[in-house]
Amino acid sequence: MDLVVTRDGAAWQARWGAQRWRCVVGRGGVVAAEAKREGDGATPLGRWPLRRLLFRPDRETPAAWPLPAAAIAPQDGWCDDPGHPAYNRPVALPFPASHEQLWREDGLYDLLVVLGHNDDPPRPGLGSAIFLHCARPDWRPTEGCVALAHEDLRSLLRDAAPGDGVLVRDPD
Repeated sequence: MDLVVTRDGAAWQARWGAQRWRCVVGRGGVVAAEAKREGDGATPLGRWPLRRLLFRPDRETPAAWPLPAAAIAPQDGWCDDPGHPAYNRPVALPFPASHEQLWREDGLYDLLVVLGHNDDPPRPGLGSAIFLHCARPDWRPTEGCVALAHEDLRSLLRDAAPGDGVLVRDPD
């Protein structure tokens, strides 16, 4: 099954079977996958497989999630430096190149689903760290990811399995 992400008027929504949820996408809107660039803040259009779930164990209790799941730790990061060989891959911190820290105080990555965008193999500069994660309380846009309310993401994770994906559709 796919989490189908589309725009309904000015708002973004996600559909998972019969469920409908509010969601947010990147501050740069959505772009064709081939036009996606590192740092543009855009969410790539297309279907992105759910690769695995990462969770913060001090805030989330592991459940019987069908997706492969692993706990993150304070030293976990994700390389977003197109010039580094570890581009769009998990890394251990401290890390000398540009990266995101996965252990965050704001709760956005308490539940984090790695999406299969630009990962097989990663091509430098075409976008990294495209995740499905928890939305900010004020629903501000992401840096290119798709975000759901924490409880909506938990609901999806009860059913999501390998082979499922996120399908970001062109709103026009």
